[in-house]
Amino acid sequence: MSLKVFNLQCATGHLFEGWFSSHEDYDDQCQRGLLTCPMCQNATIEKMPSAPRLNFGKGKSEDKGNLAITESTAQANLMRKMREAVLASEDVGVQFAEEARRIHEGEAQERAIRGVATAQECLALEEDGIAVVAVPDYLNAERLQ
Repeated sequence: MSLKVFNLQCATGHLFEGWFSSHEDYDDQCQRGLLTCPMCQNATIEKMPSAPRLNFGKGKSEDKGNLAITESTAQANLMRKMREAVLASEDVGVQFAEEARRIHEGEAQERAIRGVATAQECLALEEDGIAVVAVPDYLNAERLQ
């Protein structure tokens, strides 16, 4: 099955992507109130402009690999820098929210960290002035290595 990937933004400005079976599927989920921001649960969502990439299945291989983009050089460089930043961060696992708070309060060494946090934990961190960014799965450090 072919999936449509849309760049989405909630009313509070969080950017994220959504995967849908069709434009109609996206519209239906919006109308039924099923779409919410993964960072703040805001249900006012809109599609943002994006450059489409169509995959017609040519050159299929057994290894699906990681997401690859063929956008402009500037976008490719930005994605490369994001990948490097993810790989350079320390994985603190499910202790992410606790460790981010410790760093913010000066109780732990300041450093880039990554890990797992619920949407509620991310929202609480943001409300306390702690910058948190949800990283798409294709930037998962284990998949990048």
